[in-house]
Amino acid sequence: MAKNEYRNPIDPDKITENPHSLEYPHHAGSALVKPEDKGKIKGRALSAMEQQTDMQLNQIYEQMQLLAEQAKKLQDRKKISEFIYQSEMRFEPLINHIYHLYNKENEHYLLSMIGPNQWGRTKNNYNFVATIRLLADHTWDIIEKNDAFI
Repeated sequence: MAKNEYRNPIDPDKITENPHSLEYPHHAGSALVKPEDKGKIKGRALSAMEQQTDMQLNQIYEQMQLLAEQAKKLQDRKKISEFIYQSEMRFEPLINHIYHLYNKENEHYLLSMIGPNQWGRTKNNYNFVATIRLLADHTWDIIEKNDAFI
């Protein structure tokens, strides 16, 4: 070996051409690299996944409940409409007016403008079914109902 020749004091087996690909710091100024506990990482990921899916399942459940309630209301409206159009009417119902549906003893229905608490001294033999409003599309909006009939 010549006198002017440079000799690297670091052992060539302990250096690399691409230090950025090492799994550990290669000089004093490198960022600290700690091995991760893989079970801990998987545990956190699993917990986050469960929380997210539970939240989405709850949203779907709430949407299902809302749809079920809407379906029940539509079913009730349909049933009331059938009762009304089979009932005895002594007047022409007007849109956006409130009426009251009663069941007579002989299983016939009566549409009336008189509410259940407006009969006064007159005793009626009618069972209250529902208080309804005629909508513009000639369907009926249920304002109050007797659950025994619907």
